Amino acid sequence: MQNENEIPVVLIAGPTASGKSALAASLARAFDGVIVNADAMQVYAPLRVLTARPSAAEEEQLPHRLYGHVAASEAYSVARWLQDAGAQLASDRMPIFVGGTGLYFRAMEKGIAEIPEPDPKVRAYYRGKKAWALYEELERRAPAEAARLLPTDSQRLSRALEVLESSGHPLGYYYEQAAGQALLNGRRVIRIYLEPERELLYSRINARFSQMLKAGALEEVAALVAQGLSAELPVMRAIGVPELAAFLAGTSPIEAAERLSAQNTRHYAKRQMTWARSNMIAWEFKIAQFSEKEQAEIFAFIRKKG
Repeated sequence: MQNENEIPVVLIAGPTASGKSALAASLARAFDGVIVNADAMQVYAPLRVLTARPSAAEEEQLPHRLYGHVAASEAYSVARWLQDAGAQLASDRMPIFVGGTGLYFRAMEKGIAEIPEPDPKVRAYYRGKKAWALYEELERRAPAEAARLLPTDSQRLSRALEVLESSGHPLGYYYEQAAGQALLNGRRVIRIYLEPERELLYSRINARFSQMLKAGALEEVAALVAQGLSAELPVMRAIGVPELAAFLAGTSPIEAAERLSAQNTRHYAKRQMTWARSNMIAWEFKIAQFSEKEQAEIFAFIRKKG
């Protein structure tokens, strides 16, 4: 049996509707892989259609993990996902993490910093100061921290000083501690980022929501609403749930719910792409369109790295 640390870990990220699942399935077939969900909404059991989770037939054809394993009544966290994801690495099959939740990928590679809660009095003191004053103090006391922040970003500057004053350590100290314990330390990692042209992506998003309605998205939301869950739960804030719930309540026509859901999905995709430009700069493959050409290049790279 091949040692698990010798097996490459594949990360596939990209905005919603970019074709990530198709690429993951292709890799799983070619390399005897296991597809692991890295999407914060696809973990919830009641929302298969609305979150574009793999179908039951697709899950039967290939091994899928961490899809639909969380009850709607739970507030699933990044820390809990990281623990669940870690269990998927102890295998002799190639794990293929696929999804659009950037925080999940960052947590795998950099860990989660356990930052102590600042003293409330210290917090109140710094929250009352101007950005320039905060920056001057931080630059004097922790220049490395100040260098990574904008002098006008009062929120992050005050946070940095609150932690420094309360704990005696700068934020960077806690980030370094987390990085030393990151889940992917010691593993060979292949990072693939998909980002179609924006016009094509938005066209896919618009068409996909209409298809979701035909496939039973409205019935999913009706069943969810019937549970009487708190509107503050993550599952109740999933794109499409509030919009379709408004239609079911008689406060919005279905056309408005469909239009608003597609619009919110486009906005979400834009935020995902903005995140990637700041946090996924070093990813090996950045492709606009998954095709046979890119597939051949990716397969060759994995064989070489594996």
